[in-house]
Amino acid sequence: MTGSDLGASPPRALFYKVAIGALLLAVVAACSPRVDNRGHHIDPEVLAEIRPGMSTREDVLYLLGSPSTVSSFQGPVWYYIGQRTEKLAFFKPDVTERQVVEVVFDDSDRVSEMRMIGLEEGQEVELVERETPTEGRDMTILQQFLGNLGRFNPPAP
Repeated sequence: MTGSDLGASPPRALFYKVAIGALLLAVVAACSPRVDNRGHHIDPEVLAEIRPGMSTREDVLYLLGSPSTVSSFQGPVWYYIGQRTEKLAFFKPDVTERQVVEVVFDDSDRVSEMRMIGLEEGQEVELVERETPTEGRDMTILQQFLGNLGRFNPPAP
């Protein structure tokens, strides 16, 4: 046996085993979805404690916490929004669950109405592709640089 025969094969074989194991681990990790929970996820038992006509704004604040958003146009309405998304590898995340709790208050700060809005009741918002025109002209960097040569303010006395 020579020195080259001793130990040449086992470290190389070990390297290949470790590399294949790391590659398999990366493939398995990429195939399992990443789940994200965001916002308020309200327990139905806690939600059942809020009774329209009896519960006050302070009761809702104590039980559910501060709202995700408050209505600007419909009077005193609080919204509690929560959603769950799943993302597989580098793909766009998919919304798997959405829960919106709408709590409407009357003039005496009591709950007058409460309703749940799920993912299936949501509406897709269509974005407008228009651009607002602006005054002026488009200039290249070179035009901007050359246009500013010589335009210096004299130092103040």
